Amino acid sequence: MRALLGPQPFALFAGEPVFQATIQSPSGALAHVLNWGAVIRDLHIPLTDGTPQRVVLGFDRFDPYPARSPYFGALVGRYANRIAHGRFTLDGREYQLDRNEGGKQTLHGGAMGTSQRLWTITSWSASSVTLALRLPDGDQGFPGAMEVRCTYSFTADSTLRMDIEAASDAPTVASFAQHSYFNLDGSDDIRGHRLQIFAGSYTPVSDGLIPTGDILPVDATPFDFRASRRIGAHPSTAYDHNFVLSGAAGDGLRHAASLAADNGLELQVHTSEPGLQFYDGRMIDPSLIGLGGRRYGAHAGLCLEAQHFPDSPNQPHFPRTVLRPGETYRQHTEFRFFNR
Repeated sequence: MRALLGPQPFALFAGEPVFQATIQSPSGALAHVLNWGAVIRDLHIPLTDGTPQRVVLGFDRFDPYPARSPYFGALVGRYANRIAHGRFTLDGREYQLDRNEGGKQTLHGGAMGTSQRLWTITSWSASSVTLALRLPDGDQGFPGAMEVRCTYSFTADSTLRMDIEAASDAPTVASFAQHSYFNLDGSDDIRGHRLQIFAGSYTPVSDGLIPTGDILPVDATPFDFRASRRIGAHPSTAYDHNFVLSGAAGDGLRHAASLAADNGLELQVHTSEPGLQFYDGRMIDPSLIGLGGRRYGAHAGLCLEAQHFPDSPNQPHFPRTVLRPGETYRQHTEFRFFNR
């Protein structure tokens, strides 16, 4: 484990410095984290022979992030995923939010959600970094001034853990998600990866990828990932759906998904959250030039976003997302990497 410097200047955003913090595990896993958007900009995991394998999509320079990034590596919120028509009612009052998805829905907290903000790095060590952000009352239309804190930390092995806490001074809604795009072997198309999702049901969607309100079994559908299989086994099916995770959350975490590539690397996602959004990356802009000068394109990476269900503020039978004063929102998600 080599000695690392503390957070270093990386770029400027609106005249303010953007810092990059580098953290690593004793096993040699290494991550570069920006305080803009709490972005995991790059992540390397050692293979069996010690060769570092890059496992996420990102950019070498900062400029594409605010201008063109499809949330590469970002922490999205204050409400991850979509809210129908950009509005919801809480305690008898209707709130109109920023509709940043074609003027129809609110996506990932609005145009200036947590993924577009400069966070403050409050602590750093060789294996951990903590970032904090304050969202004012009325920001993007959401009620309540909110304090958010996110910690990325490596355990002794190649596990990257994310801990999020949030509190509000007024009733509001809260759901956050880590939005990294994973690719475990550097291939052009992740549909050759094998995916297993521990979910017996999912939430189907209507136009605008808004849940219909139904919770349907995955049996005999292309959404059945209960047994590991190639992502591209159903080539006519596009995936950008929330899966309802099964099983108890042992020691606070449930095994949500496993992803494996032909190079022997496997990722397990364990989380405290009730849902997992699987997005197959089909809309990645083919003109994007990413890390190491690689040209990205459709299916260059996939997202496994641990979160609450989309549009929960308008779906009362979905798990509760209301956060009241005196309560603390908490999420714990681990990305566990293994060589098989």
